[in-house]
Amino acid sequence: MTQESSDKKGPNLPRRLFWEFRYEKMDWVKAYRTVIGRVVERGNEEEWEEMLRYYGKSKVVETLKNETNYLTDRAIRLAEERLGVKPEELKAYWRKRSRPGHWI
Repeated sequence: MTQESSDKKGPNLPRRLFWEFRYEKMDWVKAYRTVIGRVVERGNEEEWEEMLRYYGKSKVVETLKNETNYLTDRAIRLAEERLGVKPEELKAYWRKRSRPGHWI
C-alpha cells in the first residue's frame, strides 16, 4: 500500500508535533517534508516507527538527504543510528557546516 492509497487520516502521530497546523486538515502526502522533519527532530521511537511505516524508509532517507535544510546535531545522530545515513550525506549537515555559529 502506498501513502497515496493509505487511509485519508494519515499517520498516527500526536498533535503536539504539529501544534501550529490545523491537524485535522493536514495533507499528509504533501506535507511529508514537515512531518519527516518534525518526527526526526522531536519524535520518540514509536513516532519514528509510524513515520517509517507511513512514508517508507526510502522516502524518509531521500527527504533527509536532499530536501531537509535544517536538523539539530542530535537529529543528525539519530538519522545515522536509526537509518544508517552518514551525516555527510545529509543536506542539513552541509548547510550547518557552511554557516558559522555565534561566537557568544
